[in-house]
Amino acid sequence: MATSLGAKPFFRAEQVGSLLRPARLLEARSRWKAGEITRDALRAVEDQAIREVVRMQEDIVDGDFRRENWWVDFIERIDGIKIAEPDAASGFKSSGDDKPAYLPKNVLTVGKIGRAHAITGDDFDMLRSTTRRTPKVTIPSPSRIHYHGGRAAVSRDVYPEMDEFWADVAAAYQSEIADLEARGCTYIQIDDPVITYFVDESLNKNVRALGEEPADLMRTYVRVINDCIAKRKPGTYVGFHLCRGNALSTWIGSGGYDSVAGPIFGALDVDAFFLEYDDERSGDFRAIEALRHVPQGKKVVLGLITTKFAPLEDKDALKRRIDDASRFVPMEDLAISPQCGFASIVEGNKITVDDERAKLALVVEVAREVWGAA
Repeated sequence: MATSLGAKPFFRAEQVGSLLRPARLLEARSRWKAGEITRDALRAVEDQAIREVVRMQEDIVDGDFRRENWWVDFIERIDGIKIAEPDAASGFKSSGDDKPAYLPKNVLTVGKIGRAHAITGDDFDMLRSTTRRTPKVTIPSPSRIHYHGGRAAVSRDVYPEMDEFWADVAAAYQSEIADLEARGCTYIQIDDPVITYFVDESLNKNVRALGEEPADLMRTYVRVINDCIAKRKPGTYVGFHLCRGNALSTWIGSGGYDSVAGPIFGALDVDAFFLEYDDERSGDFRAIEALRHVPQGKKVVLGLITTKFAPLEDKDALKRRIDDASRFVPMEDLAISPQCGFASIVEGNKITVDDERAKLALVVEVAREVWGAA
């Protein structure tokens, strides 16, 4: 979907990550969970589906086709972690008054955090074998390990002090990133479904109920994320997606970026920010002035196209939003993408594969008309 610019990979037309799973892959996963086929048999179906979806793209991700849930499949493989019952206080919704449509699972730390084996290495190797273009690996933010349970979800017997916990989390991520780099990976995207929750006061109430102060916790997350990527190679490009919740076409957080822009944009040591601006609830483009906090030289990928609903956005309106953003971030540092993945969980959002293709085609078309190349 794009051509890299400069020493690090940068694309005018981007894809955040997950794609809708084809029906045969959903069927194979169901049969595997029922014990009807082996894990190797499921992987063979995944391999073929990934090869096909790579051919559909030029900016290469594997669509999260091996993941049932965009973050659980990664975090549950970290030593010391246990995936627990959902957090009922942080339910997803499709409108402000709806009952929760999806509940994010909680994470418990029950042992020493570590990484005994590669988590995404084999998946990257397979993806890289399908293309000569730049493959991207997406990994969940370390904030996801802590947010929904807070200090109470981290064993005091194992970690009497939280500094030791966070140091071990950072070491595990550093090890995973180093392994990916050794395999030839130069593009990593960190998906954070938590940091933008701090713009929503209803979610901040949940944080305080766990005994945490939102502003302090946000600063902790920023520090830990920086620690996780501190040892990356100079040529490794790290994008950071600030998500507002995305499952079954529902969401969790509301509000503009202005209240968190300073502590996040100015402090995170990443190469690019992937921001959600698909509607007034998610991004409030009237508060575009928040982009003034983006340091010079950082890239901003504007998530202007929704993955939640089928209707296509108006191309001229998208171009006007890009022009508005260029008042604060130079046009050469901007790009466009969907606001999030199309299938953060295996069931996917409530759109069709044809809708997905049309959305991705629109991203490329706008990028070519604005910048002259996708």
